[in-house]
Amino acid sequence: MSDYEFRKSTHSSGKGECVEVARNLPSVIAVRDSKTPHGPILQVVPDTWTTLIRSLHHAHP
Repeated sequence: MSDYEFRKSTHSSGKGECVEVARNLPSVIAVRDSKTPHGPILQVVPDTWTTLIRSLHHAHP
């Protein structure tokens, strides 16, 4: 897990309701809750991440 370089979303509210995403590894995208940095990490393949982000953009333009 130490290879992940997590960054907060640019859309973070600053009120502690943030997700952090690590995209520095070519085979996996990692997502975690910024309030619990040692908690669970969701890992998805890049194609799945792209599909998720596109669907969110279409749902909330």
